[in-house]
Amino acid sequence: MFGTQNSKTATAAGPPGPAPGLLRGPAPGPAFALLGAVQMALIFTLTSLVVPLPRIGREFSLDRDDLILLSSAYGLTFSGLLLFGGRVADRFGGRRALTAGLLLFAAASLAALLAPGAPTLLAARFAQGAGAALTAPAAMAVLRAVFPHPAAYGRAMATWGGLSVLGATAGNLLSGVISTLASWRSALAVPVVVAAVALALAPRLLPPTRAGTDRSLDLPGALLATAGISLAGYGLVLTDAHPWGSSAVAAPLLTGSALLVGFLIVERRAHDPLLPLGFLRDRRRALALTAIGLIAAGTATTFVLLSLHLQQDRGWSALQTSAVFVPFAVALIASGRAAGPLIARYGAPAVTTSGLAVAATGLALLALTGLSPHTPYAHGLLPGLLLLPVGVAAGFAGAAVLATDGVEPQQTGLAGGVMNTAMELGPTVVLAALLTLGSDATSLAATAIAFAVAAALNTRTK
Repeated sequence: MFGTQNSKTATAAGPPGPAPGLLRGPAPGPAFALLGAVQMALIFTLTSLVVPLPRIGREFSLDRDDLILLSSAYGLTFSGLLLFGGRVADRFGGRRALTAGLLLFAAASLAALLAPGAPTLLAARFAQGAGAALTAPAAMAVLRAVFPHPAAYGRAMATWGGLSVLGATAGNLLSGVISTLASWRSALAVPVVVAAVALALAPRLLPPTRAGTDRSLDLPGALLATAGISLAGYGLVLTDAHPWGSSAVAAPLLTGSALLVGFLIVERRAHDPLLPLGFLRDRRRALALTAIGLIAAGTATTFVLLSLHLQQDRGWSALQTSAVFVPFAVALIASGRAAGPLIARYGAPAVTTSGLAVAATGLALLALTGLSPHTPYAHGLLPGLLLLPVGVAAGFAGAAVLATDGVEPQQTGLAGGVMNTAMELGPTVVLAALLTLGSDATSLAATAIAFAVAAALNTRTK
């Protein structure tokens, strides 16, 4: 089981035949490429409006609260529905759920691209998040069918772990370029194209997956989880514009928190819970999910603070700001390619710990510069921007392997839902907390300390 199995052995040794309930399908390489492109597109969509958001606000005459809701709409439904999406994938089969999710995601993305006004764009972003919440865990369920042997699946997850961070980086980088050279709507065309290609190629490239047993969908748990996560997340997002004690923040935050407490009570008593609480009791899995949330939060924090600093304090254009992240993306890709072999040799816990430590060093270097308008780029910002993605890619890859190690095939969708929930909620919670700290340097230093603590805790985990 997960609590006693050595992760290094799990990802390097070859087990007997395929897992039960999975059907053999086409060659794994093209299938992985297709699923990876889908996962990257889901995260790209999350960040694609960050840079052009001021332009959208001017075009549609939106105030700050409207922009906050528009920028967070996709993430709210994405994170809120992920657990339910994982249950659907396990219940009805990964490829069937993937197809349904892609259809909804493609239709909503097209509606966002063609939106004549802010209300339509907002509704489309909510619908995009719902489609993504079904697609993401289903993609992981299909990935398990593509790589039925645990050794091969572990190696695939080591690569899969870096795709989300790469998608977020691409969203920040390309959205600035696209919105400068063309309309901000052009960035919204990317998910439409990826979803359409995936729907066309899925029958040929992806293996069929059998539906699970006749388990209930746990609708009471799903409703409580969705409403609780969405409301609490929205309350945290609003701390950017309102004080913590204001009714605008307190009402959704307290209501959402109460609903999440109700969700835990319902899950403890449910015969077939949406989220079996025992799934999170394993210490290594819990720390891996914490690491995933922290890494996503650290990356998002750096993107947000650095983008605002370069454009507001230094007067750089969106295109110049996007160019700053090119070395970040290169280092991220290089480190991601090396993560798999390192995990096979040294084990996922060691790579996760090392990645967190390196990322903490990168954040500390950025904090030491103070993000001053006079900080030179080459020997001021660049060292931190190179160390951070190296650590992020390694840490995320190792944590993804740990989070899915020992998971039964019929719970792959659940694992995907939990992983993606941690990845979505991490930035929301951490960014809201950092807004109370004041300066950008203090926020980055606090994030670096959190990374270092997580690395120390992971070192002590057996």
